[in-house]
Amino acid sequence: MDLSEADADLQAPARAGWWTAWLSLAASGGTLVCCALPALLVSVGLGAALAGLVSTVPALVWLSEAKGLVFGLAGAMLAAAGVLQWRARSAPCPLDPRLRQACLRTRRWSRGVWVAAVVVYATGAFFAFVLPWVMLGAEAG
Repeated sequence: MDLSEADADLQAPARAGWWTAWLSLAASGGTLVCCALPALLVSVGLGAALAGLVSTVPALVWLSEAKGLVFGLAGAMLAAAGVLQWRARSAPCPLDPRLRQACLRTRRWSRGVWVAAVVVYATGAFFAFVLPWVMLGAEAG
């Protein structure tokens, strides 16, 4: 095994963490589209805009109806990405200074993307599950 193959083997955990962080961000973005965006549009009085959006993109209705599945899959992806981030945090970086800096920079970026995905997921969960529950409680009281 030459030096470049060894470097590639060392970078595998970091690459996996990077890809899963971006996939998790995309999945948690789906939670915003299914639940947070419609709630936001209606709450600021843009129900007609939401109706136009739903007529243009009918899949939004399915996403909203299947929000448990959407949030379940996004949560599983976030959890898997978190585990990979945790495992890659102490993986060795190459000895070459340029490659080492690239490795460390990639780790920082992927951790930041993962945190952003968790924030997006939490925002979507608030609009999909917490806010409707609070609103129903306020109407009953």
